[in-house]
Amino acid sequence: MRPVDLAREHGLSTQAIRNYEDAGVLPASERTLNGYRSYSPLHAQALRAFLALVPGHGHAAATAVMRAVNLGDFGKALRLVDESHARLLDDRRTLQAVEAALRDLAPVPREGGETFVGPLARSLGLRPATLRAWEKAGLISPVRDPGTGYRIYSASDVRDARLIHQLRRGGHLLEQIAPLIARIHSAGGIGPLASTVDDWHGRLSAQGRSMLRGATALNLYLDLLDGEGGQTGSSAKPGRWATASAR
Repeated sequence: MRPVDLAREHGLSTQAIRNYEDAGVLPASERTLNGYRSYSPLHAQALRAFLALVPGHGHAAATAVMRAVNLGDFGKALRLVDESHARLLDDRRTLQAVEAALRDLAPVPREGGETFVGPLARSLGLRPATLRAWEKAGLISPVRDPGTGYRIYSASDVRDARLIHQLRRGGHLLEQIAPLIARIHSAGGIGPLASTVDDWHGRLSAQGRSMLRGATALNLYLDLLDGEGGQTGSSAKPGRWATASAR
């Protein structure tokens, strides 16, 4: 098979095929007497596996997985796949925590929404220093009273503080909470954010399905490597697949 034969199936350029080989996504090709690259069905399945992995794992992770496979480091390849699945699971848990927090978050009353650090801390069962730490992390932004310099928390600040508190109780780190608070602000409040939860579910489900498709294509590639004389079990030695696939 020529580079154009691999490229045509996926609407790619022949240069992209050469780039994938140079990056280790494809095993090394053989060369004709004239020096042209020559590919086999093994290379075609390697390309299918890579392109199937990209939607679920991302380009960088998919490249790393295929490079590890082609170098014979099966353990590393599986670990990289597992890490992507672990991140997806973390995202699902975050979404569950957000849903629970939104359900438990009572509307902030219109009247008397502004408060100071002491009363807010007491209402949440926190120390004022904790609220100041959240402010330093950029999660809440109370204004200052021009006369006294005291922090004044608006109704939306109170809402954000309560949501942060619930997510922190669920074990989420501040750096995990920050994107959520930013999403609330960009959406214009809790109400619009709640309406996007279904879309969030849909994106995670689509990613999960993509990972399944990627796993299927990758497994077919591993089966072909086994047929070429490679060993894809736990006792595989580094470099063995690369040697087999280059033959």
